Amino acid sequence: MDVSELGRRLSLLLGTGGLALGILAANATGAAADRPANCSGSFESPGVLSGTYSSNVTVEGACAVNAGPALIKGNLTLRPGAAVVAAFGLDDRTGSGSSSLTVNGNLQVQRGATLLLGCDPQSFPCIDDPNPEQPTLSSPGVVSGNLSEQQPLGVVVHNSTIGGNVQETGGGGGLTCEPSGVFAAFGSPVYSDYEDSMVNGNLDVIGLTSCWLGVARVHVGGNLNMLHNQLADPDAIEIISNDISGNLLCQKNSRVWDSADLSESLYPRLSEPNSVGGHRIGQCVLASPASEGGPSGPGPF
Repeated sequence: MDVSELGRRLSLLLGTGGLALGILAANATGAAADRPANCSGSFESPGVLSGTYSSNVTVEGACAVNAGPALIKGNLTLRPGAAVVAAFGLDDRTGSGSSSLTVNGNLQVQRGATLLLGCDPQSFPCIDDPNPEQPTLSSPGVVSGNLSEQQPLGVVVHNSTIGGNVQETGGGGGLTCEPSGVFAAFGSPVYSDYEDSMVNGNLDVIGLTSCWLGVARVHVGGNLNMLHNQLADPDAIEIISNDISGNLLCQKNSRVWDSADLSESLYPRLSEPNSVGGHRIGQCVLASPASEGGPSGPGPF
């Protein structure tokens, strides 16, 4: 499945599912006047990150960023099994304004946790966009430091800027496309995805076992490394239209593509090659086959 289409379907599911109804109904009680250094809630009654936090913040359970901008001057940590949804375009208390998440330090996603960061009209409509079929809202995500993910369930990033490195190590929903964990609440397979964003350092995904993984239209200031990832969907891993200043390294992955499917079938495919300033290494040297049984190449990946 094309990365943008998968993101759009997930956003539509979020907008109609029970999880989103709980998030949309959340108020700002998770960010009281003294800005406590934690946010907690359930999927039925999520907490809210809003306003300015002068210290590090920890999330337990489920929290949303849908009540205006949230600025964390320290680090943000998602504890095991937690979920942060920062993909709302409005301040949903007032129905106007905007919501966004900015982390001046590092953002850490721990075992089994899920992060949705950023939304845009092109590839991932905001959950609260009044017309998701013709969306107009957007919400940028900013992490000044590193985005570190240790055995997360899934991480979905759009329209965001990461000042340091991104490293996703292990985790996922297993070698299946059956919904599980938080993703089961809105009927989606578990996946990780990075689109329409900027990573000033390296972007590494290592040892992920899940349904699907994509990297599309991302400017990577360092290297893009895809290593030892096993995905159940034959359309994964899609690595398309990225601008990579360093090297592109792909080794021991289930499969890699620099093309997008043109229909519900795996073939035919539309080539969307990457710009690579350094070397293409391993599975990401020649363009992936455009037709079933066709050869790799002749162009670069």
